[in-house]
Amino acid sequence: MSAFGDRRAALLARTDIDAVELPAALCDLTDEWLIERFIFEVEASGRADDAGVALVAVGGYGRSELCPGSDIDLLLLHDEVDTGDLADRVWYPIWDEKLKLGHAVRSVDQALELAATDIDTATALTSARHLAGDAGLTERLQGGVHDDWQTNAAQRLEELERAVSRRHHLGGEVAFLLEPDLKTGRGGLRDVHAIGWASLAGIELPPADQERLAEAYQTLLRARVELHRTTGLRSDVLSADDQDAVAERYGSVDADAFMADIARAGRVVAFLSDQLWSRAVRLAAASSAEPLQPDIEVGISGLSVHDGELVIDGDPATDVVLVLHAAVQSARKRLPLSRSSLAKLAERQPPFPEPWPHGARDLFIELLGCGHRAIGVIESLDFFDVWTRLLPEWAPNRNRPQRSRYHRFTVDRHLLEAVAEAARFTHRVSRPDLLLMGALLHDIGKGYPGDHTQAGMRLAGPIARRCGWNATDADTLVRLVQHHLLLTDVATRRDLGDPLTVTTVARATGTPEFLELLAVMTEADCTATGPMAWGDWTASLVSSLVEMTTEHLSGSDPAPTRHRRLLTDEVVELMAAGETALRVDGDMLTVVAPDERGLFSRAAGVLALRGLDVLQADAYSSPAGMAVSSFRIVPPDTPVDWDRVIYDVRRSLRGHLALEARIAERARVYRRRRALSATRAATTITFDAESATSATIVEVRTEDHIGVLYKVTRVLAEMGLDIRSAKIQTLANEVVDAFYVVGPDGPVIDPAHQREVELALRHVLTA
Repeated sequence: MSAFGDRRAALLARTDIDAVELPAALCDLTDEWLIERFIFEVEASGRADDAGVALVAVGGYGRSELCPGSDIDLLLLHDEVDTGDLADRVWYPIWDEKLKLGHAVRSVDQALELAATDIDTATALTSARHLAGDAGLTERLQGGVHDDWQTNAAQRLEELERAVSRRHHLGGEVAFLLEPDLKTGRGGLRDVHAIGWASLAGIELPPADQERLAEAYQTLLRARVELHRTTGLRSDVLSADDQDAVAERYGSVDADAFMADIARAGRVVAFLSDQLWSRAVRLAAASSAEPLQPDIEVGISGLSVHDGELVIDGDPATDVVLVLHAAVQSARKRLPLSRSSLAKLAERQPPFPEPWPHGARDLFIELLGCGHRAIGVIESLDFFDVWTRLLPEWAPNRNRPQRSRYHRFTVDRHLLEAVAEAARFTHRVSRPDLLLMGALLHDIGKGYPGDHTQAGMRLAGPIARRCGWNATDADTLVRLVQHHLLLTDVATRRDLGDPLTVTTVARATGTPEFLELLAVMTEADCTATGPMAWGDWTASLVSSLVEMTTEHLSGSDPAPTRHRRLLTDEVVELMAAGETALRVDGDMLTVVAPDERGLFSRAAGVLALRGLDVLQADAYSSPAGMAVSSFRIVPPDTPVDWDRVIYDVRRSLRGHLALEARIAERARVYRRRRALSATRAATTITFDAESATSATIVEVRTEDHIGVLYKVTRVLAEMGLDIRSAKIQTLANEVVDAFYVVGPDGPVIDPAHQREVELALRHVLTA
């Protein structure tokens, strides 16, 4: 490592420098080194002096904001002179230090011409800072950039607004994503930069807002610095893997408190950014021949529209329901609530009385029914602490992160996303009001101590009665909260062919009407959660379970095999033939063979050997002595050589493949990719003989690793257990596997045998 590299490493390791101060310190160190290098290379190139050439810092480096993983953005500026190989002589030492360099060689005119047509260049040059060489060139560039932003302010603002919108669409939300992009996400550092660039074109935030923005910016900048220092990487995505370590360096109590700070800062930046760009659009419309939207009458006393915004003219203190009228109109007409109206609500809106005033509940449901259009409105109300005056139980969930492999969003945003998804499905239920309210309340207990379902049930009843639902409807909402995980848990972890499975769900749901509500709310909840929670496989399993339970509740007994997704007509024909057969359909491998102990294990072992991750699997043993095992794999980056997989499965079934030895070797050579959670998944093993017909359910939760399914099923076979059916799930770094097994003495595994099975499983899973 060079002397500069040593000094840089020592600076990054210092704990006495605040993370917010580190970027400037890194800039000072880098400036000193680059200036020295530039002077040396100018002299070495044989030039008489540095006239006509200058080294200029631009972008984040120009702002003296150099995070540990930031690019070093440099411009070699010249006055239409031949720079020879000077640029390479300056650039190469930077590359030798393994630093990422953004570089260009241009004349002043070339730089300004490019900035006139490219918004990225135009913004990067706003922070042009002279490092070395001909200072007159840098001054000419700075003056030209300033004049361009002043002269072409309207064009620059329009280009910036488009760029901001495009970036928001791609980058997601800093405040609500569980793994936010601190730089480019909505509410991230780049939004603050964009607000600064807009000020060059004459659009600025009020001083009080600038203070709030600066405070939020420091929070995000400190987090970005500590993220880079902790990981040694350039990524600005605050992954769940890194949050504990970054939180510790940041000085937070724990990762949850740290992520709540990030969410609060992101909300401030996003709100103020939206305010600024909304104002910019209104000003642009006012100066054009065709205004954005003329002032219109809303038709509701106390509300009006001015300059494309909804304005509350009435007094919320004397008309407590006015806030809901305003929210509904804002969502339905896509009109943002004016800043002055939000401030008025913050100052004058009283808490809702108990019970709610007449008509308030209907307005509340109408707002929720606006779907995704309601999310921004509700978040604005919550930003000003108004939403909690309607629903005080919301407060503990605000900005609350979720340490989950399923979820994308914080608790508060997930609830709103679930409502928005439910709003798309209201035509499928007879009580849309209960569907929407159930979606809003299903996870509200997560902000409270203890089990979130139990906490949510305690909250849901009083909330429902306060809003004006009768006792029967309030009980329905409590039960929706109670059973919001029931359908997915059962569908993905229990054998749908077992009559006891359907009986259990029917007993919990009670009526077709409640099952209808629960099924639609489940889909809305899972869709809002993320792609890991709801896909074609899960949807088909839940659909089958709901269909079978509906038939059961109506008095008929569904034929289990008719609802088995893996038992297609083709597979049934293969089973009837009584011979071994393998079939591939997309990312699904189905193995049909005479039933014998270890069949499932050997097929799973081949998939592990070929580097194919099993996402979900199913198994079935027929009374005729045939078994079918179906494996859905995670789609790999490269095409699967299915011919080789099938060949190896056939070899393994004949006992011609040393699976255990080969898998162990693969595990030593390849280290599995890290999962979304920095915490190792704990291993739990449970036995349940009451929830299955003529079988014992062995459920294994453990950390995912190469060959885990093979190891578990091999142990079950070695312990004398026949797998009658299996439900396999892989959730990021955790597997949740349920096996319906029968022992040598029958379906019930005695306690002594259970202890030995658990001992054997723990041995192979922790070795």
